[in-house]
Order: sequence, then C-alpha cells, then structure tokens
Amino acid sequence: MDPWGIHAAGETARFIRTLSSVAVEPASRYYQDQRLIESLLAAARYLVRAQHADGAIDLHTTNFNSPPDTGFVVEHLALAYTLLQRQANENSMEIRRTLQTFMLRAGKTLSTGGIHTPNHRWVVCMALARLHTLFPDPAYLRRIDQWLAEKIDIDPDGQFHEKSSSIYSPLTDRCLITMARLLNREELFEPVRRNLDMTLYYLHADGEIVTEASQRQDQYRRGRIAVYYYPFRYMALKDQNGRYAALVRMMEESEVESITEALPYLQEDPGLQAKLPATQPLPENYSRVFTHSQLARIRRGQVSATVLAQNSSFFSFHKGSAALEAVRLAGAFFGKGQFKGDALQLKDGLFLLQQNLEGPYFQPLPVEQLRQEGNWSDSNRRLRPQSEIQRLHTQVSIAESDGRFELTFTIQGTENVPVAIELAFREGGRLQGVTGLADIDRGYLLEKGMGTYSYGEKEIEFGPGLADHRWTQLRGSLPKMNSLSVYLTGFTPFVYRLKIS
Repeated sequence: MDPWGIHAAGETARFIRTLSSVAVEPASRYYQDQRLIESLLAAARYLVRAQHADGAIDLHTTNFNSPPDTGFVVEHLALAYTLLQRQANENSMEIRRTLQTFMLRAGKTLSTGGIHTPNHRWVVCMALARLHTLFPDPAYLRRIDQWLAEKIDIDPDGQFHEKSSSIYSPLTDRCLITMARLLNREELFEPVRRNLDMTLYYLHADGEIVTEASQRQDQYRRGRIAVYYYPFRYMALKDQNGRYAALVRMMEESEVESITEALPYLQEDPGLQAKLPATQPLPENYSRVFTHSQLARIRRGQVSATVLAQNSSFFSFHKGSAALEAVRLAGAFFGKGQFKGDALQLKDGLFLLQQNLEGPYFQPLPVEQLRQEGNWSDSNRRLRPQSEIQRLHTQVSIAESDGRFELTFTIQGTENVPVAIELAFREGGRLQGVTGLADIDRGYLLEKGMGTYSYGEKEIEFGPGLADHRWTQLRGSLPKMNSLSVYLTGFTPFVYRLKIS
C-alpha cells in the first residue's frame, strides 16, 4: 500500500523484496519466520491479480499498463526470487511459483512494450537481464540488444541525458551494472565509471548531491549521496578504486539508515561484502567546469558552490549544512525579465553569464497581410513591423578566492527598469541584519550593511545591502522560492557587487 492508502504493485513488490531479504538472513530475528512467509505469499498473489493480461502493471499516480514500471517491479521480484530460491525451503515453494508466474507474464510486455523516458530503456533491459538469468529466453536478449543499439545517453562530462543526479543517474548506474554482470557485457561498465567520476565533483561537504541541473523531478530538491551506495561499492571492488572506496566508507559511517536499501543486492552478490581497497583522498579543493552541462563546481573544503547557465537559479553556495540554495535575478521588463544565462563562459578567471532581451512594440499589419476576420493571434506578430524596441543586456560575473565569492551584476539598456535579486536560504536557519517584508511570507530586504544566515554551527555572510524599492515579486518573474528569501533591489542602469562567504 502506498502513502495514500492505495494498493500498488510497486509498493507491494518492494515489500516482497524487503521481507524476502529478512526471511533468508540467518542473522535476522525473523529468519524463516512463518508470519513473513504467509505475508509474502499473500503479497505475491495480490500482484498476480493486479497484473494485466499483457503482463503489465499500473503506476496509478501516472502510468497505466506500463512496461517500464513493470520493469521496476520485476527487479524487486527477481531479487526476492533469487534469495528465496537459494535456500529452496519447502515453505517458500508456493511463493516462488507465484512470483515466477508473474515474472513470466511480465516478460511478454517487457519484450515488446514501449517506454517514456531515456532511463526507462535501461530499466527494461535490466529487468529482462534478470529474467533471462532466471528463465532463459532469446526474446529477452533480442529486446535488450534493440535498446542497446541506441547507445547509452551519456555526454563527455559523464552526465546522463536527464541529469537527474539524485534519482535517475544512480538508477541508470545500477541498471547498467546489472546488465554488465549478468550478461557479461563488460563495455557497459564504462559509462558507469564516467558517471561516478563526475559525481565525485557533484558532492557537497555534508553528503548532499547537486541537483540544480536536473531535468526531472529532483531539480532543486535535497538529495543524499546514499542513493549511489550500490554502484560506488560495486565499482570500488571491481576496479580497486580508492576514491570510490573512500566515498563508500563515508556512506557507511554517516548514511547507515539510507544504505540499508542495498542489503538485498549484497545478499544476492556476496562478493560485494569483500574488503574495500585502501582509501584515496576524495576531491575537496577544485574549480571544475562541466561544459556540456553548462555548469561549474567549486569546492574548498566545507565550502561548495555551483554556477549554472540556462537556469534561473544560476548560483548556489553551501558551507557545511548551511545553504544558500539559489541566487536569482529578475527585471520588470515586458514580462520576460527573469534572468537565465545563455551560456557559461570562463574568462580571466571569472565565470560569466549573459542575457540579451528585446521588448518591441508592433505597428499595424501591412496591407498585404490583412485578413477578412478581425482575429488577433500571437502568430501574426512576426508579420508586423516593430518600433520603439527596448533592449536589456544583463551580465553576471562570478569571482572566487579561497571559498569567498563576489557576484557582479551589470544591467544596461532601457533605463528605470525595477530589478530584484533573490537570495534563497534553506528553511530552518536564522537570518540576522535583514528587515521583514509584511506582504511576503518569509521574505526580507537587506537594506544596508552585511547580513548573516546561520544553520547549525555554520554561518554565511552576504551583502552589502541595497534597497532602492520594496517591489520583490516583479511582473514576469518566477514566484518566490520556498525558502527564507532575502531581496536586494534597484533600477537600471544597475551595477551591484554581492559578496558571499
């Protein structure tokens, strides 16, 4: 059952995987517990009832008769089946038969069905690899080869297409590892290595992962490195990689509850319980540009920052667990003044982001473009001569020195355009030196001097203050972030230097 009280195949499959893991573990107090066996059988029978005639299941929050979501279910069930089969106890025989019935039916939809997203291809292939290992069928291999013929969607930075660093990247790593080891496809380990190497530079000092660049639902959400435990542990042992091993040890010390999700994988493959190689230092002092992702990462020990182009949240800053989750900029310019840097440039040690906007007015349509009906449509704007064209050029340059940052904002062109900078600090911290805005929930102005934000034992200093007006929710700007938002305001022509440390 899911959190909304709806019986769901995915949650049931996870339940089966978890209970199977506990039931077969001699060190568990529930080892071969008859109550677990009865619950497992009831859950397995439910899955068969919930399965469609074509072998697919529903993800009732969005996808129905879904081959890829069936793939997720098969992964859980194949793990459970493998663990139960190894013990081959008579009391689990009916469970295994029922799981086999479900999986063989699922194999039909996985061998022919479609997908929605890039990672779905590898979920389906991973599930088929597991099915082929348990119940060999050349149709499974043919379908895997069809999807693999499209090549793995990884760029030169080591980033998968969806850039989903806390959900779908670790999932893709796990899928590729599973295919590689079960099907002896050694070449599939290479994209995993590249993604893990990149991930070492997407890590904040406290174990959080950079998610700002994601194109999926984890964008701007807090994610932890624990989701990478399985791929990092597997590849640390396979490659005897000391940096991977260092991160695994860190997770085993600080992310214990989260990494228990990986227990069934360690039970399935006892080799994963081998001693890790000697630790090598993790990167903790660097400035690195990921060109294809239009992103730069800077790390100086406890201080970590991210610069992004093509993103309204173009800068973030972490000091331990204290987080300035986003810096955003907007101008009240024809309803389209939310700043997004066109491209990330590195020039003379500065990170540069720029944007050029135009705000034209439109003349009457030329005679030859007139229509009988009087309908107005946006499409006819391109046919109209333009006049009184207003222009706005914005540049943000970012300088760093020993973990201290200076952001210089320069906006030129049309004059007297109201401007607002938003500094979005993580909820749960404490602000000082700022003035509350009566009409904005958790909104503040920094009117003068320096402000501070503290979270736990860490403190971020920012400023100096600038408050030429009190309008912060500009027309055409994005809604305020779900944060403690401090604003700095002015008018064009606008030049302002923001210091963050």
